[in-house]
Amino acid sequence: MFTNDMMECKQDEIVMQGMDPSALEALINFAYNGHLAIDQQNVQSLLMGASFLQLQNIKDACCTFLRERLHPKNCLGVRQFAETMMCTVLYDAANSFIHQHFVEVSMSEEFLALPFEDVLELVSRDELNVKSEEQVGGDLAVSSPPVPCSPGEELESHLAAPSCQGVLGSEKKKNHNLRIFGLYFRDLVDEAKDYHLMPERRPHLPAFKTRPRCCTSIAGLIYAVGGLNSAGDSLNVVEVFDPIANRWEKCQPMGTARSRVGVAVLNGLLYAIGGYDGQLRLSTVEVYNPDTDSWSKVESMNSKRSAMGTVVLDGQIYVCGGYDGNSSLNSVESYSPETNKWTAVTPMSSNRSAAGVTVFEGRIYVSGGWECSPGEEKGSRRAGEGLGTRDGGTGHREWL
Repeated sequence: MFTNDMMECKQDEIVMQGMDPSALEALINFAYNGHLAIDQQNVQSLLMGASFLQLQNIKDACCTFLRERLHPKNCLGVRQFAETMMCTVLYDAANSFIHQHFVEVSMSEEFLALPFEDVLELVSRDELNVKSEEQVGGDLAVSSPPVPCSPGEELESHLAAPSCQGVLGSEKKKNHNLRIFGLYFRDLVDEAKDYHLMPERRPHLPAFKTRPRCCTSIAGLIYAVGGLNSAGDSLNVVEVFDPIANRWEKCQPMGTARSRVGVAVLNGLLYAIGGYDGQLRLSTVEVYNPDTDSWSKVESMNSKRSAMGTVVLDGQIYVCGGYDGNSSLNSVESYSPETNKWTAVTPMSSNRSAAGVTVFEGRIYVSGGWECSPGEEKGSRRAGEGLGTRDGGTGHREWL
């Protein structure tokens, strides 16, 4: 505005439209003194102002502030705000939070105020973390509006009713669960009876009505990736198990044989990371698309490693430790599918391979594993007290 010969650079007074005055003042002060206080009252106006002024570091800080304060009562609003402001990372984090805490979210005022189409989209997600379909069905009954077009006909296509044990219960329970939809659930109830009373028909039922919801697998399926055969050779074989049909099927094999491989699921794609091909530790990465049954290569890691811990947090894949063929590692890398780049993260305090790794409440936890000195194939076992955590926020990258 002031450096590209625009008309504003010649004006003594400039009117900034659509910006909160206090937010603009805070951003101007930040440009001079480098200090900015973000709180619950100003975070949205600061983010909007930072977006308008193209202050990406402030925008990222505001997104981190909101992400760290996601709650069942505010996550739907945060998701909508993130979509409006085109904050992809915050939007994905809010979506993941909604899926993980769906039962609590469905009891919030924000959920009850959702448009009917948004409810349909949400309950159709396989990623919903629910113990049974009754929990989803109950939420549908609460949130369904009395619209002219029948909600029952649309909603029944999104509810895995054959997985609902309640539809075969007492008449009282059936009436309680289904009364809002009248006869529209009749066919779905018949299908549920077929599912429970005639197991031999299960493989022939529509998959979207029988497949359990799952947060960690692709569309409720279990994938076995690579590994070793009885002769100790690394494999490129990939198989998938359908728990409804109770059968294994082969998928397209990987381009590289991999054992002790890191595996992660992100955005509906399956990543095979590093591993051991029988001769060398690998840094290469392949990604599997279940819709096309095909593998493709993405950017390799900065370090070759096998037996690493692999998790997904805030839309990125993290690999922790591992073995490079010479010694255990304490290094950590993160992968962003948006940039197709691996970035080094603050290393752990201890070298670990074959460690246990998980994500809980925005932190990565690593425990146990082997600590191998250079040249050793197997070293000492790391004790459980060697627990590392990494804060998912951009401002806290230390291991504790």
